[in-house]
Amino acid sequence: MPRDIYPEKVDLSSCEKEPIHIIGATQDHGLLLACNRFNGKITQVSANSQEIIGWPEKKLLKSNLKSLLGEELSNKILKANSEEDTFPVVEVKIGSETFVAITHSSGESLIVDIEPVQKNENSLDFQKELSEILSTLNNAGTSEDLCRDAVRITRKTFGYDRVMIYKFDEDWNGKVIAEEKNEDMESWLGLHYPASDIPKQARALFLKNKIRIIADVNYTPVKITPEISPINNEPLDLSNSNLRAVSPIHIEYLQNMQVGASLTAALISNGKLWGLLACHHNEARFINYYQRQTCEFLIQIFSNELSVKESQHYLNQIEKYDALRIRLIDQIQQLDNIKKGLSEFPLKITDLLPSSGAAIILNGKIKLVGETPEKRQVKKLFKQLILPGEQNLFSTNNLSEIYPEAKEFQEVASGLLSVRLGRSERDFILWFRPEVIQTVDWGGNPANKATYDRNKERLTPRKSFDKWSEKLTGYSDSWKDHEIAGAGNLSESLSYILLERQKRKIDDLNRQLVDAHEELKLFSQGLSHDLKAPLRGIDGYAFILKEDYYSGLPKPGQRAIDTILSSTREMGELIDNVLSFAGVSAQRMNKQIFSVQHLLEDILQSLNMEVNYPATKIAIEPDLPAMFGDKRMIAQVWSNLITNALKYSENNDRPGIEIGSATVENRTVYFVRDNGVGFDMKYKEDIFNLFSRFSGENFKGTGIGLAIVKKIIEKHEGKIWAESSPGQGSVFYFHV
Repeated sequence: MPRDIYPEKVDLSSCEKEPIHIIGATQDHGLLLACNRFNGKITQVSANSQEIIGWPEKKLLKSNLKSLLGEELSNKILKANSEEDTFPVVEVKIGSETFVAITHSSGESLIVDIEPVQKNENSLDFQKELSEILSTLNNAGTSEDLCRDAVRITRKTFGYDRVMIYKFDEDWNGKVIAEEKNEDMESWLGLHYPASDIPKQARALFLKNKIRIIADVNYTPVKITPEISPINNEPLDLSNSNLRAVSPIHIEYLQNMQVGASLTAALISNGKLWGLLACHHNEARFINYYQRQTCEFLIQIFSNELSVKESQHYLNQIEKYDALRIRLIDQIQQLDNIKKGLSEFPLKITDLLPSSGAAIILNGKIKLVGETPEKRQVKKLFKQLILPGEQNLFSTNNLSEIYPEAKEFQEVASGLLSVRLGRSERDFILWFRPEVIQTVDWGGNPANKATYDRNKERLTPRKSFDKWSEKLTGYSDSWKDHEIAGAGNLSESLSYILLERQKRKIDDLNRQLVDAHEELKLFSQGLSHDLKAPLRGIDGYAFILKEDYYSGLPKPGQRAIDTILSSTREMGELIDNVLSFAGVSAQRMNKQIFSVQHLLEDILQSLNMEVNYPATKIAIEPDLPAMFGDKRMIAQVWSNLITNALKYSENNDRPGIEIGSATVENRTVYFVRDNGVGFDMKYKEDIFNLFSRFSGENFKGTGIGLAIVKKIIEKHEGKIWAESSPGQGSVFYFHV
């Protein structure tokens, strides 16, 4: 087949690069028309119109569907095209011949495949045979039985020399698992074929167009005229055309297999391409549209039965694994120990899934069960492969391919299945499977893939399909979907146990914390009483001395009494503040929405001040936004910030405080600004530490107020910060 069948220059150096959907040609057993989907004007035709219907190309390209099919059929097709997602298939008489017109849309074009309607003397009366076929497929015991019945029925119905079912594995390699053939033909049953034989884009097209025939492998491709669609200036997309020409690489592949004609149908199970039903004939063989519809119907029945059987097998296996999982969980609960419950009973973790050994990893500590690599090897494997992958579930049947160091222990661990327990990075279960040395029979050497032929300027497929045996080492049995699901279900159960265990620990810690809090509360109350009792005595006696003897004392004596009285008051205040700071963490919050405006009025009144305080101007933003939090705690925040602002600005000639709010990143931020002494910003974090004071001895205070403020704000999951410079005042911002 010539390279230039494609309407544009294409790269045929790789099978997966070949644009087989825009091949620019058709097979020769029918006529393809492309029309304007709205008015029916014919815009492109295959170059065999004279041979098929007796109309030359030029005449067709000047015509429309109405001229060719008649007004009634033309209107029916165009109306369906504009109103429905399905397109009609109609029989039409052109000249003395009867044809079937199969329509579908392709972008802005309407494509009409016109094929002859042929009577097949060997075709079965489908209505009479349908009941028997349905019964046979429905009564098949297993998927394997179903496949054998399907190839037998297909060959009997359509008369191909060989019919086989080709199943894909996880890497898209295929294996012939069922076959019916002429007695004199060599059997291909059990042979494997590499994924490159059916490239990715070809598999994708099978999901769109589920049945594909090549009526004559040795046909001459029929070019489409003109090559580029005048509607959109692009090659015509033939993905859904029954007449689409075949890749020249695939044609040569079939010729090398000595195949004269083929029919291939997609087998879909649970929405995925499961395999192919492939029919080969030694000579050319045309299967008309109605026969293909019959075949598609049979394939749909088969695919449905296959999905049911595969799903039933999956569910049966899951039920079996669930029963084992429940027993393992019971063992764990008996001992309240995961490692012992999975390893010290007759039923072990290795019995859940077919495996030779397992590793139970909890909090990074490894417990080995059965035949496994050495602990040091498992530890290294875990750190270098499992953890970096960050996968909750991982499986491979060829560990040494992705982790070369596994070659050291591939006899016991060529296969690996791992599951994470919960979200922890230190809790996993690993299952190991031993190496199973296999002999795989291929249909030709898989290493002899398509090679580039400079003369043909494209790939050319391998020539030999003789049985070629390969010995595989480093592989274990593959992990089945139901086994992986069974491991995942155990992971969920163990994750729940670990979560419950963690919850119990947290509950115990909370109880201990409550007890400790109560003890601390009693201790604090006792400590406050014990510390204040001597202070009350000192304060009392000093007060008596002042009342009775103050006037008779010399100045130094009077100053000593005043110092004693002020120091006892400061000491009492310090004790109260320390206890208040210690109690913030343990206090329960009662969050509510409250008015900041009203709260500030109450605070200023309690401080014996008004907004128009005579010595200091206090400006409060009107209608401050309401807050959500513990009103009592937030009141303590405002009180401390306002008191500090008053204290550190009292020496200013015109002291002033501003209280307001701003919106920053959709969040309300409150602030207290003063024009006091300020501080160096290098202390912006330190000022919130306990007993931190950076304004010398000129201002009284304990150095605890801002520490209490920060602790309350953080308890509300908020933030507080300050901006200042020496002599320029300070601004304290916070949000909750």
